[in-house]
Amino acid sequence: MNQSFYLFALKFRGGQKKDKKAQFADNMFHLHDFPKAETSFHVLSQYIEELAHPDMPAIVFDEIWELYMEHGK
Repeated sequence: MNQSFYLFALKFRGGQKKDKKAQFADNMFHLHDFPKAETSFHVLSQYIEELAHPDMPAIVFDEIWELYMEHGK
């Protein structure tokens, strides 16, 4: 079974305040409607783009997504 992006990204929570990935993960954790079981780039990317939250920029999502893909989901 593939690990969801959400569970992968949670690994970045609790990092340094200046760490963009940690900020992204902390904010993602607090969004109750975040698609927690999702593994699709397109679904997640659309959610991030529609959310347009300044603390969850698409560029950081893309960085975490790359790491997610490198680790084989």
